[in-house]
Amino acid sequence: MANEIIMPKLGLTMTEGTLSTWHKKEGDKVSVGEAIFDVETDKLTNTIESTHTGVLLKIIVQEGDTVPCLAPVAIVGKEGEVYTASATTASNGASETTAGEQTASNSILVIGGGPGGYVAAIRAALLGGQVTLVERDKLGGTCLNRGCMPTKALLHASEVYELAKNSEDIGIIGPNVGFDWEKVQASREKVTKQLTGGVKALMRANKIRVVQGEAKFTGPKTVSVGEEVLSADKIIIASGSSPAIPPIEGLAQSPAFLDSTACLALDHVPESLLVIGGGVIGLELGCVYARFGSKVHVVEMQSKLLPQMDAELTSMVQAQLEAIGISFYLNSTVKSVIQNGNLAAVTVSTAKGEIVIEAEKILLSAGRNPNTESLGLEKAGIKTDGKFISINRHVETTASGVYAIGDCSCSLMLAHAAMAMGEVAAANAMGDNLTFDPDTCPTCAYIGPEFASVGLNEDQVKARGIDYKIGRFPTAANGRSLVSGHTNGLIKVIAGAKYGEILGVHILAQSATELIAEAALAIRLEATIDEFVSTMHCHPTVSEALREAALAADNSAIHIINKR
Repeated sequence: MANEIIMPKLGLTMTEGTLSTWHKKEGDKVSVGEAIFDVETDKLTNTIESTHTGVLLKIIVQEGDTVPCLAPVAIVGKEGEVYTASATTASNGASETTAGEQTASNSILVIGGGPGGYVAAIRAALLGGQVTLVERDKLGGTCLNRGCMPTKALLHASEVYELAKNSEDIGIIGPNVGFDWEKVQASREKVTKQLTGGVKALMRANKIRVVQGEAKFTGPKTVSVGEEVLSADKIIIASGSSPAIPPIEGLAQSPAFLDSTACLALDHVPESLLVIGGGVIGLELGCVYARFGSKVHVVEMQSKLLPQMDAELTSMVQAQLEAIGISFYLNSTVKSVIQNGNLAAVTVSTAKGEIVIEAEKILLSAGRNPNTESLGLEKAGIKTDGKFISINRHVETTASGVYAIGDCSCSLMLAHAAMAMGEVAAANAMGDNLTFDPDTCPTCAYIGPEFASVGLNEDQVKARGIDYKIGRFPTAANGRSLVSGHTNGLIKVIAGAKYGEILGVHILAQSATELIAEAALAIRLEATIDEFVSTMHCHPTVSEALREAALAADNSAIHIINKR
């Protein structure tokens, strides 16, 4: 007897789902528990397993169609079986989400579907705007497709592998721990697919029209996308950025050359990897491959890693990464690359002279450039500072009613900064008067232990001539860090000497990227040391170390010996 496969109800609030992908085609055999299709909701993407065994006789709902929960989407039965469609099946139709008619008073056009762009589009739609979003590649931008999220998936896999190999001291012994690189990569791809599918669902749920193609300004409030011309009352530019490629002799021609996108998708773990650039992207990917067995070299032209972070903690980061086998060449530059069989011979100019390092792969991670050249900004009267689109504190460009957010207009080049700017731009485009404050934007690096920072670092405080005091608390004195084995970190709080206002917080510790939000809020609210320490923190948590560091600024820490 033929059986119906239905659209599942995956949660109490779910009323409908969009069938995004079929894993089987008509005529294929299917078994109970086998993946048969993917469904997207306004919150997430899930892979649905077959509830019956047999042959997929009929696909009722096509990819991209939206149907109510419990509605039939396919028929499974015996090969050649004749089935009769139920009344529900026969009457089932896919619902489509389309944009409403745009009017001159509330039409919003967003250029770019990365974190800044899609967040701006959603916020504008929630505020009543009729929104069109133009994306030339894939929704989710660099972050979801080839940046933040796939990198974190690989980092998580490498951390689990490292933990499995190095837990004998707590009684967990795994003498034959290995990894399946193909499955590691499949996990990365699954994360990306689920997140980007979620963004697509959010576009539909908020009735945002998505136009595929490259946008170019043809006038102050008009852009062309292929043959289509779009105009709107307000425009938000969120065009993102691309890797910068310095003119290094032989690099671009070398088969060893990788940008960060290619480095994420390697089909094997290289025996050796040379990273050009000691910033966040290079160090995170360097950590991934070092943990999986690559010999990693990092070349950085400046005198320290992570140049924007606090120097005291970056020196600790370097020591920890050296402990897992990464070699560093600071105050150094790559001069040339020559292919030598399966290896690239990389000439590096160091403070002690030129050396040659051989590597199977070369990751270029030497900064990014804003994607602005193809936009035709001059036709809209939009000016740049020579690199970034010029904006004011309301993220508005030199053209009234046109806003620019994220990497194309801000040197922070952080996804969470782009998201925050996107919400500001959307609100202002809909009539508000919000401002974006980059001074309270935290920075983070997932390098194990995590490293996060907000506010001023010690060098910046000194350069501004501010009288300050510092509290330091080592994670070795924190119970939760001791239990988890993360005892080589430090939390550093910088405060004004007279009033104790929090000027900067720098955390090298487990869950640093989670803890930094508390510090960012403290700086935003102009909190003082006293207000910080009067806030109770759960025990046992790493967050207690943040409070202890604040206490240490006044030589009042409880769980370390204070300097007198």
